[in-house]
Amino acid sequence: MRGYFGIGVEGISKQSNFGAVARTAHAFGANFIFTVSEAIDLNSVNSVDTSSAYKNTPFYSFDSPENLLLPKECKLVGVEITEDAIELPSFHHPRCAAYILGPERGILSDPVLDRCDYTVKIPMKFSINVGLAGALIMYDRLLSMGRFSPRPHRPGGPTTSLPTPVFGAPAWVRKKAKKA
Repeated sequence: MRGYFGIGVEGISKQSNFGAVARTAHAFGANFIFTVSEAIDLNSVNSVDTSSAYKNTPFYSFDSPENLLLPKECKLVGVEITEDAIELPSFHHPRCAAYILGPERGILSDPVLDRCDYTVKIPMKFSINVGLAGALIMYDRLLSMGRFSPRPHRPGGPTTSLPTPVFGAPAWVRKKAKKA
């Protein structure tokens, strides 16, 4: 899979929720994790995150949305239930993305939403746990950007494997043959 992604949370107040996001990010191969205006003791997260993702994945802590720094070309994707948010199954994930989730008992702040290049929502009846929301976002990214065999039209697994990429002659040889 090309590109990279990171995931973070704004205003998180429960260590267990941040631990769940960090552990899941580590499992899905996130390139970095971050917090914005967190209200937790980050030194205590290791007691919740048994994979030590907090120590094994680059971690950044920003004291305010204005100080949130992302790599060049990285798109900020807010995960929030808003009227104009794109439903996750219809969203084409950017190659380089940082996903930001809202706090447990609130929504993403206006300064964060203003900075987002995209806002997506998980099509559900009501809000879910921040750790679960993060897992769904990362799983959807993996499904849509990874190379997997197409789903079959009948129950069960794929009946054919993914074809091996075939590389043709170099472009200059093909151009030369086309002219002849």
